[in-house]
Amino acid sequence: MKKTLPWSRRQALTIAAALAACTLGGAHAQGAWPGTQPIKLVVPFTAGSGTDIVARLVAEKLGPALGTSVIVDNRPGAGGTLGAAIAAKAPADGYTLLVHSAGHLVNPWIYKGLSYDTLKDFTGVTPMASLPNVLVTAPSHFTDVKDLVAKAKAKPGGLNYGSAGNGSATHMNAEVFRLAAGVDAQHVPFRGTPEAMTEVMAGRVDWFFAPMVSALPLIKSGKLKALAVGTAGRSSALPDAPTTVEAGVPGSAYLFWVGLFAPARTPQPVVERLQAEVAKIMVSPELKERLEKLGAEPFTMPSAQFNKFIADETAKAQQVVKAAAIKVD
Repeated sequence: MKKTLPWSRRQALTIAAALAACTLGGAHAQGAWPGTQPIKLVVPFTAGSGTDIVARLVAEKLGPALGTSVIVDNRPGAGGTLGAAIAAKAPADGYTLLVHSAGHLVNPWIYKGLSYDTLKDFTGVTPMASLPNVLVTAPSHFTDVKDLVAKAKAKPGGLNYGSAGNGSATHMNAEVFRLAAGVDAQHVPFRGTPEAMTEVMAGRVDWFFAPMVSALPLIKSGKLKALAVGTAGRSSALPDAPTTVEAGVPGSAYLFWVGLFAPARTPQPVVERLQAEVAKIMVSPELKERLEKLGAEPFTMPSAQFNKFIADETAKAQQVVKAAAIKVD
């Protein structure tokens, strides 16, 4: 006669076997990430923006590298905070990520009542590219940066500068420059970069720190004059243009970048895999060439270093916002 186990013991063994199966299954699922499930990159700006362009360049290569599809999901609005809120609330499973810019670190200081915490609700995966801004004016407006600063100081509050909106990268770059130069001028925010550049070309706005990707064609055609680039180093897209520091304004360098973020508590192996794949993509000859044509450059670092960078840059952004009294209308 077949001997049966006591019910309590049989039950315990069954539960133990089930738990073991779940553990093995969970480990297999984690190891198989991302499998065939598509990955979504939330871009909190419109299609065609600098952030969107970088996201699409990366998505095109990241999908094949991971063996799945990578989709760009544009969710513009409120300076990038609407899309960021969507990504912050997504499951931390590696399937919903955020591609944002340096503006992500400015928003906590200018938007009140955000539904997410920039530092606590995200983990930085890696920056992807730096996109220099270029100080542009009407062709006959100023001879160089020193001329601009001299005329602004001679007429406090009499000159103006444009931006693509309060708290935007173009605005932050202008404020860093203005504060470093010690000049007083009027800020004129626009709905976007095209409107600001139109007014600069017409001479109604004195200067504007335009995204390189947008300004290059107009500079090359002679419709805009490039006085300097806003970054710490020169841009290969405009090698003859000095930096604002080289042009005589110490402390005026501003780095605009686009980076990849994941919801907090995303498994570290997923974050590390993403960082490694994106870093390989950004330094590939094809991507470097395509970025160069946009006036952009690869910019990557390990996740831990990126998170330290985020904390430091968030603190710097707060200082600029406070010093320039930046507010959202």
